[in-house]
Order: sequence, then C-alpha cells, then structure tokens
Amino acid sequence: MSETLQTIDVAGSDADLLVRSASAVRAAGSALRARFGEVVRHETREELMRALAGNDDAALDILRPALTRLRPEARWVEDELDGGALPPGEWWVVDPAEGNVNHLHALPDWAVTATLVRENRPVLTVVHLPLTGETYTALAGAGAHLDGRRLSVAPTTDLGLGIVATSQARPDEDEALVRRVGSSITAMLLDALVVRTSVPATLHLANVAAGRIDAFWQFAGARADLLPGALLVTEAGGRVSDIEGRPWTPRSGGFLATAPGVHAQAVATLSR
Repeated sequence: MSETLQTIDVAGSDADLLVRSASAVRAAGSALRARFGEVVRHETREELMRALAGNDDAALDILRPALTRLRPEARWVEDELDGGALPPGEWWVVDPAEGNVNHLHALPDWAVTATLVRENRPVLTVVHLPLTGETYTALAGAGAHLDGRRLSVAPTTDLGLGIVATSQARPDEDEALVRRVGSSITAMLLDALVVRTSVPATLHLANVAAGRIDAFWQFAGARADLLPGALLVTEAGGRVSDIEGRPWTPRSGGFLATAPGVHAQAVATLSR
C-alpha cells in the first residue's frame, strides 16, 4: 500500500513534510494518468463542468486525506480558482488537475500541485507532471529541485534574446482586462525573442525556475495558479513581483516572474 494511503504522523520538519507531500501528489497524478487518453467530448458548458469535476474528484480523493493526515490542523482551500490573501494559519492550496481542460482534450500540458501556505507565505510546493514522471519541488530557504536536481533560472540579460510566456485563458473575463492582455502580448512580441501563450501557468513558471523560459506574466490569477510557481522561481534565484515591479502578494492584481537579468526590461515592456 502506498504510504500516502496509510495513517502517518505529522511530519517533524518541513523537509520531511515535503517528501511526504510529494508522495501524495504523485499518487494523485497516477489516478489522473489512468483517466488520460481520448478527447472527452462535450456539447454544453454543463457537460464540460461535469467532466472537469470528475478529474478533480479523482485526484482529491487521494490528496485530501493524505495531506490532512500530514497536517491535521491546516485548513483547505476549497476552490482552486479563488484569489486574494488567506486568513492566518496554515492552508493547503491544491490544484488537483492544473490544466484540467488540456487533460480533457488529450493534450499533455497538465499537472497536480500542492502548496502549503503558512501565514500567507508558501512554505513548500510540489508540482508533478504525470505523463513525464517529473516532480518539481521547492522548500522555502532550501532551493527548488526537479527530481532532486537543483534548479536555477536563466542568466539572460537581454529580453530581446529571451523566451517569455503568459497564461491568459480564464473564461468570462472582464473585457478591459482581456484588451490589456492583448496589448501586453503585442508589446512582448515587439521586445522579446519568442512569446508563448498557453495554459496552465504553473508549467510556464516551472520552466522559468528551470532556466528554459526567461519571463512569465499574468494580470489575473488564482492562488493555486501562482503560489507553486512563485516559490519555485524564487527558490531558483528568480525575481517575482507584480507587473509594476513591486513585491507580489496573493492580493496583487498582476504577477511577473523572471530571470533577474531581464526583470527591469520586462516591467518596462508591460508598463507601456
């Protein structure tokens, strides 16, 4: 039986907690991988929502009891689309199927994530990609890793030589924000080497942490979208701020994560 399905004591340290959390996330990923394959057809919004919920439930049936056993006093964020600051204490911020719509369309870009937030600061995070078997982890103050290998952001200093990315696909978004997104993409197309636009945000941020992408930005986002990547990028030596370059918090209206050498350039481009 997987250790994530057994009764386990509260972890004695955050490092131990990270290892145990990763086991739980991998187990949930295996459940979603078993559901992956053919395109799931839907003709109405209701059918789509039922299919999305089916994936979420399959992962949560594993994640919720496993993570609760690890941290019984930690509360649980019920909606991965929520934003803003959390009340005091410890919280599990989980996206059981990050990139869920990609999963339903038989596209490979999806993951399972779990982040422990303590007093509104991410303490540890796990991002698991079931199709490749890769697991990204970060522990506050101890670095970011991919399957045990230390990650470091890119040394790029010229945005014109950089690959940048955004993830702007929330349905029913305010029209003014949609237009701002479009303007920002145009600005980056003029200033950066390559612009990638796709979901989910977490996978772009993992690539920033791994030095494959030089910058990621987003004007609106949920905690579950941004907290895992924010910790990964920070622990890999990157810069995380709001769009104007100020310190980012879950209350911020925009998000920017970059290699340090292009941060100021990215802020200038997005501020035009």
